Amino acid sequence: MVNLGIVIFSFLVSCVLTCGLRGYAIKHNVIDRPNQRSSHSVPTPRGGGVAIVLTLLVALVWFYFSRELTLESFLGLFIPGLIVAIIGFLDDHGHIAARWRLLMHFMAAAIGIYFLGSFPVITLFGYDLSLSWIGMILGCVYLVWMLNLYNFMDGINGLASAEAITFAACSAVLIVVNQYTDAPGSIYPLTLALIGAAAGFIVWNFPIAKIFMGDAGSGFLGITIGLMILHIAKVDTHFFIAELCLLGVFIVDATTTLLRRVVAGKKVYEAHASHGYQILARKYGSHVPVTMMAIAVNLLWLFPIAFFIASAKIDGVVGLIVAWLPLFAVALKCGAGVKDKESNVNA
Repeated sequence: MVNLGIVIFSFLVSCVLTCGLRGYAIKHNVIDRPNQRSSHSVPTPRGGGVAIVLTLLVALVWFYFSRELTLESFLGLFIPGLIVAIIGFLDDHGHIAARWRLLMHFMAAAIGIYFLGSFPVITLFGYDLSLSWIGMILGCVYLVWMLNLYNFMDGINGLASAEAITFAACSAVLIVVNQYTDAPGSIYPLTLALIGAAAGFIVWNFPIAKIFMGDAGSGFLGITIGLMILHIAKVDTHFFIAELCLLGVFIVDATTTLLRRVVAGKKVYEAHASHGYQILARKYGSHVPVTMMAIAVNLLWLFPIAFFIASAKIDGVVGLIVAWLPLFAVALKCGAGVKDKESNVNA
């Protein structure tokens, strides 16, 4: 009952806050207006992801005082998330130069890694790999990429919040099945709060978007999910790759798109609409089937493989290749990173 209560309470708080933020955005003209790179055709309020931010930050405070989280875990999740959310909020309301955003992103990532203590040991081909100080550097790069790719993938109705819900729900199941709910650092309660918070927002964002998430919400989700993976991987080394497996749709699409644009000599920071999910949304003339397909892939394909990886039934690298290879094939076939926008898609 307590677990269900966390989900329900987070859902209600997030849902009400999103409603309030929609009113705030309309009143203060925080509106996302369609341009040649947009995947929507109607001016829509943005910044609704702040509801997810506030809900999860309050949840973290509660979990700390109820002794569900240690001080280090609390600070290592709360401070980086707050920094990224503030930068995103300011960028949603105006514009912050990319170099300053990136600097703050790395600072937030470094704080998260500092309170984590060390990069988790990773199990590869049956061997435990400890990266020592190199892992701390790679960890920062990993977190910055996670928060930015989540921003990149927040471009059609429901996709970013649906990814958060399925990731959190699948992670919660993996934690329960492997009996880590009460293990120090398992962040199990946070997965439940994330389910509720993202579900409260998606009510207003899918199938028709009454408000967009905005950089504050997407960046916060990216770094928070990235940190959650590191925290649970400290409990069980198999979980790092298993959790990455769950995020295959986002990681593969964003990474493939970026690499192909770099190879083509295009500017990394230049706005575009050539992600695989954007191309598919234009193909189907709607956001709904693309978001629904992502949910189906997460639950029916990626989760079973992640389950076997987390349970050490299959090697993590082998499982990841099996899980992600079809996604790479789809991204390449779609023309991710190559086919840019040609026409508007109705939101």
